[in-house]
Amino acid sequence: MGYRALFDFSATGEWTRPRGRGLTRFLGQDWKLAYVFVLPMVLLMAGLVVWPFINALIISTTALNFLTGETTNVGLRNYQRLLTSSDYLLAMRNTISFTMWSMAIKLVTGMTIALILHSRMPLRNLLSAIMLLPWIVPEIVTALAWKSIYDPLFGGLNPILQGLGLIDQPLGWLSDPQMAMGSVIAVNVWKGIPFYTLLLLAGLKAIDREQLESAEVDGASTVQRFRHVTLPGLRYTLIVVLLLSFISTFNQFGLIFLMTGGGPGGATRLYSILAYEKAIGSLQYGPGTAIALSVAPLMALLIWLLAKILRADDRRSRSGGRGIGASITGAASRAWSWMLDMIFLPIDLVFRGGERLLVWVSGLIPGWRDKPAFNTSQRSRAQMFLRLLVLLPIMIFVLFPFYWVAVTSFKTTPQISARTSIFWPDPATGEQFRSLVQDTPFLIWFGNSVLVAAVSTVISVAFAALAAYALSRLRFLGAGLMTTAVLIVYLLPGTLLFIPLYQILSEIGLINTYGALISTYPTFLMPFATWVLIGYFRTIPIELEEAAMIDGASRLYAFWKITLPLAMPALLSVSLFAFTTAWNEFLFAFVFIFSESLRTLPIGLQSLVVGDILPWGKLMAASLLTAIPVALLYAYAQRYLVEGLTVGAVKG
Repeated sequence: MGYRALFDFSATGEWTRPRGRGLTRFLGQDWKLAYVFVLPMVLLMAGLVVWPFINALIISTTALNFLTGETTNVGLRNYQRLLTSSDYLLAMRNTISFTMWSMAIKLVTGMTIALILHSRMPLRNLLSAIMLLPWIVPEIVTALAWKSIYDPLFGGLNPILQGLGLIDQPLGWLSDPQMAMGSVIAVNVWKGIPFYTLLLLAGLKAIDREQLESAEVDGASTVQRFRHVTLPGLRYTLIVVLLLSFISTFNQFGLIFLMTGGGPGGATRLYSILAYEKAIGSLQYGPGTAIALSVAPLMALLIWLLAKILRADDRRSRSGGRGIGASITGAASRAWSWMLDMIFLPIDLVFRGGERLLVWVSGLIPGWRDKPAFNTSQRSRAQMFLRLLVLLPIMIFVLFPFYWVAVTSFKTTPQISARTSIFWPDPATGEQFRSLVQDTPFLIWFGNSVLVAAVSTVISVAFAALAAYALSRLRFLGAGLMTTAVLIVYLLPGTLLFIPLYQILSEIGLINTYGALISTYPTFLMPFATWVLIGYFRTIPIELEEAAMIDGASRLYAFWKITLPLAMPALLSVSLFAFTTAWNEFLFAFVFIFSESLRTLPIGLQSLVVGDILPWGKLMAASLLTAIPVALLYAYAQRYLVEGLTVGAVKG
């Protein structure tokens, strides 16, 4: 049987090797259809990710002679100079400080919110939706809103703090070098809290409640249950969240650039801003690219670690949990456990002391001696009150920027300048919206954003669906390598690519055109969509396709008529994510587009700021109109978006 499987009986009566049979054995059973499906993704990643990255390595070894205009090869000199560059060392210190503080605060706040929302709370779904609002707001809106709030003359923060007696004079939150970094960290925390809350809440839902109840019966305190049951159950989620957060926070550009430009005096200049200033601002492509690529080894290590964690099940099944990766993971796990024990020991002692103090106080009250301090109903109400008490200031922190944008946009310019009725328009007017539409190209910018976001989304999701189906369903050579490559490209920061992409687009004549954005946006939209769809396609029973093919349907027909319709929730999820990401994108649009008629909304709004002149009324009105489309899309399909981020992305 094995021999006849290799040969066919020809018309002449001789056994011959069938055409393509050996190739199929080597390339895989489904290689013909699979390679057609993954070809668009491969071409895009090769042309707009791999080649630009290689080109960046080459550019980083060159320098421009401003006297002759010639580019010369300087080897590793650009990297060597970084070690003694005060600007670079300051930028790296700023980046590390910004990243560590942001992550620590977001983790504590996000965990607190997730634990509260996971408990029995009234209006829990509404509170969850409110907490996710900062995540869907465009970056330009976030930057302008908080810049307005921080403004020492017209902002809302100083009057509040002065009214509470916390400060006696207005403070320059973004103009004081001592306060600027803390101010932008607070904004980054506001923007990033929803990401932590969303994924940690999904992780909490996966923890078995019986384990918590058993620990409580055994006498474990609240802190001990959290330390020994909840945290171990969240271990996988926490690692993924922290790695993803580190990569995105460390490579932050738009938010800080829009708020401070890296100032004052370099106090908030991150490495990404310094790379932009060198490469694009000063035309020093070599040194600028060297700055951007100096963090590539760290990013490569983190991406490798995250890829290993996300594909842990497959790796474990093949290697049995052995190898250097497993050793590193085990050592890190033990160190992490020891550190947690040290952190939670004093917290547990404080909680236990508080409980004993409560029992002692209740014993002093007549009629309470030898009785429980609280019955079950009273304890439940007290716990709910404490949760609401903790959640209230966080809710104010989350909602105030939205309130400030709406209120300011309905004020007249004299009201804003005179600081009359700071927290309420008196009278309310639509003058700012009329002026925005009639006196600025806002509608052109709006149309450009719709065009670029829609076309980029269609291209990215269409190619991602084909590639994800091939990688999750078809058997062909290189499928595992491509799946890993998709994750790597998804995690690759745009700050490593924008300089070589700028040069490539300039050489082929696409710079300052719609094509510059439509061709580059899929580099970060398609990998994410592919990763999510891979996970979702794997949840669809393959038996449905096999039954159709037994009845005579082709693989392509089964994909089109069976799998795609069943995957509509995931397709809608990734389409929404892709559209909102393209709608909000700032870095590529800022670098690749110069003409006012081609600007998208983020760049158009940024151009309304001329020097120190900030038309706050128009800016807030524009921010409100920019956020509305994304908010409506999110409200329409919130369930699908959350499902895609918490299910598909993890299972991929």
